[in-house]
Order: sequence, then C-alpha cells, then structure tokens
Amino acid sequence: MRIYVPVTLEELATAVVSRNATRWDVGPRPAHAVTAALVAELPDEDTEGHEYAAFLMAADDSLALVAAGDGVPLRVVVSLDVPDDAVVVDAGASTASSGVTLTRDLPAVQVRAVHADEPEAAADVRAVLAAVDAADDAALEEAVERVTDRDLLWFDPSEVHAVPRP
Repeated sequence: MRIYVPVTLEELATAVVSRNATRWDVGPRPAHAVTAALVAELPDEDTEGHEYAAFLMAADDSLALVAAGDGVPLRVVVSLDVPDDAVVVDAGASTASSGVTLTRDLPAVQVRAVHADEPEAAADVRAVLAAVDAADDAALEEAVERVTDRDLLWFDPSEVHAVPRP
C-alpha cells in the first residue's frame, strides 16, 4: 500500500541513502492513503486524483507537525510503500477520509519520494504559526491559503538530505 507520511525535515535525518535505495525506519504513526472513504468522497476522480488528494491531506498534517515543534518551517511528505497489514484505516468524524495509521515499526522501508516546500515558503508557514499564536482567525485563513496554494517540490529519494532549507 502506498502511504503518504507527514513529517518534519528533522525526522528524515535518520534516512540512510545508498547507491541502490534510500531507506528509513518508520514506526507507528498517522499517515494518509487512498481509502474507500476517500474514493466515495471523490467519486469523479481517477486513481491519480485520489492519490493527490491523500497526498494533500498529508501536507496539511505536516503543517500541523511544524506548528507543534521548533523545526524547519517547511511542509514535508514522504511516500512509502508498506505491507497492507501494517496499516489500519482510521474511522470517525474527526478523521480525514484518507486517514490511516501505520501500526508497527517497519525498519528500512524504501523511500519512494520526498516532497517539500521550497525554502521561500518558510515565510508563509511562519505566518500561519504566528496567526495561530495570536488567535487571529482572519490572518490564519489568509496565511493557510498562501501555504496551501504552494505546490510541494518533488525530490528523488537519494536527495533526502539535500532538501533545501530556509
């Protein structure tokens, strides 16, 4: 199963890059994937559209991870292929339709792709964090719109440690 894992750049420091593959130890955590609920929510989309929707939801969760820490203010999503039995679909009104949970440690999973904001997006991410801290709903809405209007850049797995930072 392809999952989209919201992360911070700091979390990827443990990825091991070799000539053949980039591998990362990943443990139990929330992620996103194409689920039956997502397909039902977007019936007019094809497989690629469903994958993109799950990916965007992971990017939103990455913003929440950045807000919770003091790391580099960029959204990051890692694409991984994991065994189906290592994932459970999250259910509930408070869960995104693509929400899944990785249920166990998976050492040395091959990274399929890394997506990250360009360094210039850091100002917009910081604006989101400042609006949250100030409890300014209007500023938050504007800042979130600026961030989500940005596309995350694609990086080959071998470039995991070379993602530009602000």
